[in-house]
Amino acid sequence: MGKAALFIKFIQPWFLLLLIPVLWFWWKSNRQEVKTIRWNQQNTPEPSLKLKLYPYIKYLVPLAFTALICAMARPVKLYQEEKIKADGIDIVLSMDLSGSMLAKDFEPDRLSVAKVLAQDFVDQRTYDRIGLVVFAGESFTQCPVTTNHDIVNGFLNNLEVGILQDGTAIGMGLATAVNRLKESKAASKIIILLTDGENNAGYIDPVTAIDMAKALNIKVYTIGIGTTGVALMPLGRDNSGQYYYGPKPVKIDEELLNKIATDTGGKYFRAKSKEDLENIYSEIDRLEKTEIEVNVFRRQSEFFRPFVLSGAGLFLLYFGLLFVWIKKYF
Repeated sequence: MGKAALFIKFIQPWFLLLLIPVLWFWWKSNRQEVKTIRWNQQNTPEPSLKLKLYPYIKYLVPLAFTALICAMARPVKLYQEEKIKADGIDIVLSMDLSGSMLAKDFEPDRLSVAKVLAQDFVDQRTYDRIGLVVFAGESFTQCPVTTNHDIVNGFLNNLEVGILQDGTAIGMGLATAVNRLKESKAASKIIILLTDGENNAGYIDPVTAIDMAKALNIKVYTIGIGTTGVALMPLGRDNSGQYYYGPKPVKIDEELLNKIATDTGGKYFRAKSKEDLENIYSEIDRLEKTEIEVNVFRRQSEFFRPFVLSGAGLFLLYFGLLFVWIKKYF
């Protein structure tokens, strides 16, 4: 991929200093001219259009001189083009959507914070393909790996608890993410699996999913999200369909998450706060850097002709208006 930029540069910029006396002389002489015209207008009952426009025709002169002086300063167009060769990384985010992700130990809840910080992470991975898998009691692919990060962030933004059967199928969440990467040709493939519970559902056990990831050389970073002790979690829904909450112990299978990460060459993190999770994504971003090779090409071309033509055109317009339309002779 590549990107190009256009700049204007003056090879002989000292000629621009000529603008100072030119503009000063014009301003000095024009003040008296404007005063005279205004006095004449006061003695003319109904000034004509020509008389009204005459003071403003004077503006063509400094504009013409400005254009010609800019031409003398020898402007050139500089083209700068970057050829970027990026060895991107294929990444799949596997996110837990079980009911406990609505726990209030994060403000406003775990899922809301996880979505926002995942979007920030996606925005930082400019050259990578990213996909999204979600799981609760079951699992499915929300978005295949793509370079269109706006689509990924759109899906992240719309995630909500309740679209899947409740539960925590960590093995399913990992296996589905692995399947999204099995056809990947990228030199580096990683999964970031985020959950707040223990594996209690799904027909693929976590050990089998680990073996799948190892066979495809996929590195897995695991994140356990939730405070320690007790947190305010949803206990059910009332008659209006709203969740009601109560204190429940936080149970995260850190042993399993650590095994998944260790066996695949990744790393396990525990996020007890929004700041923790933000730092975790930053660390993963540092650990998984995309290799970028940038070659810069520059070329330039003369650009004085438009200034010369503009200056000449403005002078012709000025004298044409004076001698033909207004018919004022010196």
